[in-house]
Amino acid sequence: MENLSQIWMRIQGTLLPFLRDELDPITEKQEKLIAILEMVRIEDFIKIFPSVGRPKDDRQALARAFLAKAHYNMTTTTELIERLKGSKNLRRICGWELQSQVPDEWTFSRAFAEFAQMGLSEAVHAKLIQTYQAKRLVGHISRDSTEIEARERPAAKTPLLPKEKRKRGRPRKGEEPGPKEPTALEKQQQMTFADLRASLPTACDRGAKKDSKGFAHCWTGYKLHIDTADGEVPISCILTSASVHDSQVAIPLMKMTAQRVTSLYDLM
Repeated sequence: MENLSQIWMRIQGTLLPFLRDELDPITEKQEKLIAILEMVRIEDFIKIFPSVGRPKDDRQALARAFLAKAHYNMTTTTELIERLKGSKNLRRICGWELQSQVPDEWTFSRAFAEFAQMGLSEAVHAKLIQTYQAKRLVGHISRDSTEIEARERPAAKTPLLPKEKRKRGRPRKGEEPGPKEPTALEKQQQMTFADLRASLPTACDRGAKKDSKGFAHCWTGYKLHIDTADGEVPISCILTSASVHDSQVAIPLMKMTAQRVTSLYDLM
């Protein structure tokens, strides 16, 4: 809390007054985006290497735009580009001075794909938790999931191999029953965290979940599994296919959360 209050005092006392003089009148939404960018420092996670040939567009500005797209809850990259070209403040906050400097849509898509491949969001979140939550004793970790709808086409599922049926009844005299196959959770207990993450499916598919009233809700896309500490602070997050049951991600989330904070109870 002391570190957060010092950052917020610096934002309110120094950064925002300076930007008010430099920019047009700042909206409340833009002030929140500035505070988020100052706290997250997403550009520190973008490494710039000298390249041969045509230079790449500023990846740090693209990373700030990546965060702005999530902050404004924009659904498409086209909408983000229109907002950047139409708002001088938003464009300058992200790092472009002129409309002509805003890259084209395919440049944004290529950069966002690179950010996803390098796990930029996960790295930023892990660093924030390590900085502000690692020394905290968490009373309760609340574990739940939420749907993430996508416009992608669901991936085709591989057909399951038929299981060999066992004869009903007790085995005959002298006949030993076959070994009992361990359940999915029993297999997970013997796996490392890296193997657990690799075993979870991440392709787009269809999922269903009951709401608080008991009605089934179906969607196409993904499922985000979250461990939340007291105070509504997300400690760990894992993205899977929409059809993955919450119980299959409980052990990986436990291991990830245990590496980041010390907690007393798990609520699932």
